Amino acid sequence: MLTKQKTPNGAHDEPSLTAERSGGDVDCRLEGDWTTAGIAAVDKELRALEADRGMTRVRLDLSGVGRMDTAGAWVVHRTLNTLKANGIQVEISGAGEDEATLLDAVAEALEDGDELAREPKGRAIGNGLEAIGRGVYRILGDAKLGMHILGSTIRGAQLKLGRGHAINPAAIANQIDRMGIGAIPVVVLMSAIVGAIVAQQGAFQLRYFGAEIFVVDLVGILVLRELGVLLTAIMIAGRSGSAITAEIGSMKMREEVDALTVIGLNPVGVLVFPRLVALLIGLPCLTVLANFAALGGAMAVSWYYSGIMPEAFIDRLRASIDLSTILAGLIKAPFMALIIGIIASVEGMKVEGSAESLGRRVTASVVKAIFIVIVVDGLFAMFYAAIDF
Repeated sequence: MLTKQKTPNGAHDEPSLTAERSGGDVDCRLEGDWTTAGIAAVDKELRALEADRGMTRVRLDLSGVGRMDTAGAWVVHRTLNTLKANGIQVEISGAGEDEATLLDAVAEALEDGDELAREPKGRAIGNGLEAIGRGVYRILGDAKLGMHILGSTIRGAQLKLGRGHAINPAAIANQIDRMGIGAIPVVVLMSAIVGAIVAQQGAFQLRYFGAEIFVVDLVGILVLRELGVLLTAIMIAGRSGSAITAEIGSMKMREEVDALTVIGLNPVGVLVFPRLVALLIGLPCLTVLANFAALGGAMAVSWYYSGIMPEAFIDRLRASIDLSTILAGLIKAPFMALIIGIIASVEGMKVEGSAESLGRRVTASVVKAIFIVIVVDGLFAMFYAAIDF
């Protein structure tokens, strides 16, 4: 028998459980306030009741319960489920309207939780379509936020809300120094190595046909139209795009973005506009440097590997390319800069209050920017082919 004395004078303060056994039948009477504050006092008795394997039927009388909250309803529901799982017949009586409603709500919530936690079977197609739908909605939300940032940047370049003239040149110059000038060494080195590799591989293959001189045409067109701007954009997406996301995300975590709004400043104008302008200026300039570095690396390898003198390399390059070849790559640069800046800013604005969220958003910023840049480069290639440019 499990017993616990009631509070004197019938006051329902501390919860209590009184159990009377008659053979395999057990009558349990619940009394007192079954709330979070005192439910721990009867948890031991309830678990002892759950562990008793000598029962065949249990009757729970809730008529003596004064108050019950979610915690009390949960432990009662736990006891009922455990007893039923042990093959014991359970009956409930004396439950008021409030207690019955709360027990039903807890049971329904727990069942829904179990259903969500359970791996669905036989719904592979449905789950796949659901994942696609959620992905489309996320893409749509990112696109809307990106258009908002772009529009706010174009319209709200001012530092003060409502003023259309206060652009800060010092902030733009500082960002150009960080994102443009600071990236020159790594961009030049990477482009020179890639240009040298393309020249070496091209010369190796063309040697079988006695046409090694055409490696100049190969490198010139490939670098100026595609590789120069593409590799530069990928490098900037990884270097500067991640920095933009981390900076804005850190400000968002420390509520500095909200503080700018509170004091009347435009967060997009203060944080995004200088970085976006710096990318629009810096990426085309870096592309030009990357083109020169790649052609220089190709020239050096061609001279060493194929015996093509620098004078012959330059003469052949002048004959194989024209102005449209140079412009085909440079036209892409501002669009790619815009894409990198907007994606980095969007992901930065989506950072929540944890370091884990910041890491996820920085990773997403780099991955999305590189992916979109490659897609846009392919779209430009198809567009150029369609207009014979």
